[in-house]
Amino acid sequence: MRILIIGGTGLIGSAIHARLFAEGHDCVLVSRHPTGTPGVHHVALDIAQATDASRWKPVLEGVDAVINAAGALQGQDMQGVHVAGSAALYAACESEGVRRVILFSAIGTDREARSDFSRTRQEGEAALMSRDLDWVVLRPSVVVGRAAYGGSALLRGLASLPVLPVMPDTAPIQPVYLDDVVETVVFFLKPGAPSRVTLDLAGPRQMVFSDAVAVFRRWLRWRPAYRLRLPVWAASMSYRAGDLAQMLGWSTPVNSTAQAEMRRGATGDPEPWRQATGIAPRDLQAAVASEPASVQERWFARLYALKPLIFGVFGLFWIVTGIISLGPGWEIGMSLLREGGLQENFAALTVIAGALADIVIGVAILWRPASRYGLWAALIISLVYVVIGTALVPRLWADPLGPMLKIWPVLILNLVAMAIREDR
Repeated sequence: MRILIIGGTGLIGSAIHARLFAEGHDCVLVSRHPTGTPGVHHVALDIAQATDASRWKPVLEGVDAVINAAGALQGQDMQGVHVAGSAALYAACESEGVRRVILFSAIGTDREARSDFSRTRQEGEAALMSRDLDWVVLRPSVVVGRAAYGGSALLRGLASLPVLPVMPDTAPIQPVYLDDVVETVVFFLKPGAPSRVTLDLAGPRQMVFSDAVAVFRRWLRWRPAYRLRLPVWAASMSYRAGDLAQMLGWSTPVNSTAQAEMRRGATGDPEPWRQATGIAPRDLQAAVASEPASVQERWFARLYALKPLIFGVFGLFWIVTGIISLGPGWEIGMSLLREGGLQENFAALTVIAGALADIVIGVAILWRPASRYGLWAALIISLVYVVIGTALVPRLWADPLGPMLKIWPVLILNLVAMAIREDR
């Protein structure tokens, strides 16, 4: 079969692609950015912008089935991805005779919508169900697996903390294993598989979020963490911090939308799923135990928890350095340049230029779209500072406070930030 996978580079989409490719299917992946993987047929298309059916018709050429695993979070165009772009895709499928369409929605969207995420998911389901297609709507709970992104990555990151913050006013979840989700898609792609059905993909056991974190902590072979119940104001500050990170372009599962969704919970009845497909969803603890954690998993968990601190502290370090150079540190900088033989006016221009460069670099590091360039600029300018400082004031290498020696730990932190910048 030739299968079109929308959101084919995401957590669910990439797992589905790997399974279908291994079984000999011809898969076409659609996402905003090319994968760069040799041998993968990829179409770079922003679903939020493809709101006219004519945009989808060339993509659907020769396609036998469509899997829509695209999703948008807070800070992204949820209306465009979940509703407008998807509705155009379904209209094109209907006109082009592509009958089988499998949509990934979210568990609980048939209940009260607590956020724009839930509302747009509801509307996206309705757009598919209104079409004359052999549609299937799958509503997974929190999806976990060997790969990690979003909520599943957050579980691992929190599992690395010796003190686990427990958020107030949260409802239970029923984590579902990624392999079971993929197996369900394979089932519904078989000839004669049922259609026009909606299924909750929920694990067999309800648990609070902190218990799910504890499962991953045991899997990672760490002792139980102390659970610290956060007051409402502290939890709200955490969610607002996530909102700020998203304003700066970073994807984070901790935000106002997540707060609303966690209040609603992610539970459902797995029995209709089992009856329809014969798939018995695995318990989270048993599923993760079947694949022992490696040292890479432990590294990822710890670095995931440290990543916001690394970028936050590093970006602010450069900004504050520039501000100090223009303020209370002005005379110190000028005296060093005078000692190096620079004239007054040129020394002043040098201090101003260096300070402004530091501030721009810090802002770039904090702003996700420019962070790659900010990190490269930080790396280069740090080395430039070493060369200039050595040439003008070589005695700084012998300074007890180590201004020249401290540049090297900064460079190493810079390299760490560059290594963990990518989200997937």
